[in-house]
Amino acid sequence: METPPEPSEGEWDFYWCDVSWLRENFDHTYMDEHVRISHFRNHYELTRKNYMVKNLKRFRKQLEREAGKLEAAKCDFFPKTFEMPCEYHLFVEEFRKNPGITWIMKPVARSQGKGIFLFRRLKDIMDWRKGNAGKKLTSLEAQPARSTANPSGSHSSVALCNHRRHPSPGLFQLPQRLATTILLSVSVDVVLQDARSSDDQKEDIPVENYVAQRYIENPYLIGGRKFDLRVYVLVMSYIPLRAWLYRDGFARFSNTRFTLSSIDDQYVHLTNVAVQKTSPDYHPKKGCKWMLQRFRQYLASKHGPEAVETLFSDMDNIFIRSLQSVQKVIISDKHCFELYGYDILIDQDLKPWLLEVNASPSLTASSQEDYELKTCLLEDTLHVVDMEARLTGREKRVGGFDLMWNDGPVSREEGPPDLSGMGNFVTNTHLGCVNDRKKQLRQLFRSLQGQKKASS
Repeated sequence: METPPEPSEGEWDFYWCDVSWLRENFDHTYMDEHVRISHFRNHYELTRKNYMVKNLKRFRKQLEREAGKLEAAKCDFFPKTFEMPCEYHLFVEEFRKNPGITWIMKPVARSQGKGIFLFRRLKDIMDWRKGNAGKKLTSLEAQPARSTANPSGSHSSVALCNHRRHPSPGLFQLPQRLATTILLSVSVDVVLQDARSSDDQKEDIPVENYVAQRYIENPYLIGGRKFDLRVYVLVMSYIPLRAWLYRDGFARFSNTRFTLSSIDDQYVHLTNVAVQKTSPDYHPKKGCKWMLQRFRQYLASKHGPEAVETLFSDMDNIFIRSLQSVQKVIISDKHCFELYGYDILIDQDLKPWLLEVNASPSLTASSQEDYELKTCLLEDTLHVVDMEARLTGREKRVGGFDLMWNDGPVSREEGPPDLSGMGNFVTNTHLGCVNDRKKQLRQLFRSLQGQKKASS
């Protein structure tokens, strides 16, 4: 496959770039008013594990000063975490207060489960400081990744679209004023299988830092197996904060029944697909992924709809508070947007925990259902980015995306929300609910066309 030219080599309007290109080129690239690019320049404030925790801790302290402890407690959704090695002595102090519990070590700037290991003894940390720890789990890195055929039958590639020569009506149409070359790393017809498309393509750092995080020992289990949730949040602006929540997502299951008696077994504790697909008995059709609709229905049948509403409301709180924690430090550029992949773990008390936020959520499909989800996600992202300037800016739903924050909470009800008592206020989020996106898009664009005709 021929590598497409860099956007600096020609005119372009939209670039779905990886973060390494962003780091090397953003500050040296002139962009016209209409140009859009798929990352904020310092996205790592939220997507690198140590920075995310640092910003959340700072935000929690700010809330405690300004609004009190009850408000600050709404940020207690991430496990106790220490940056290593700079907070090693603080970690040791905490470790000795709670002997016997399990901790997890994660490299701050790697993904797909690489370099992660669990431990219960300080000796393991001493080994890590000498560069010897984690060998049992990092042996995974030496194994070649299994190739996964695209369910559509198309080959993996980076798509270079020239609107004037190769229009792509299935994806989106640009008006003639934007009829220039568009560089994409993804399209509705092509799902990346390249290593660069994996979660969290974060910058390399000279010395690899880790975070030591208290391991959640009581995860909610389904069929005896651990899982986490992948949820998609699209941020179009930080100043003001404007964020959309996608209705679809999935639960990623481990391939082995959960136990704390074996903390060295990666297939028990790490739910990453990149890890699980190397399991000897892995099969993508055996239930390693559930769509969020199925997960929500399962919980409702077990715990009732009220408990499920509370859980999903708590997850909404995670999305908003985490974005607010970096709102003042992210460089909010009008050319930038970001599609985040949130990883959420549920414990036995139905409390959601934020594990990490990915800047480059994987777009590789592991099944036909997964392929359909991700291609629809990408298409709807492009509709919200709205290169064609078709939207009015007042929409609260576009395809599978629901506007959950627009410089303040967004209500499901029509008209401006009454926030005086917040008594009847219901957030405009529908995570895990029916996603009739095709019907909604037809109605939306038919309505917009009618408005244009009436105004002309």
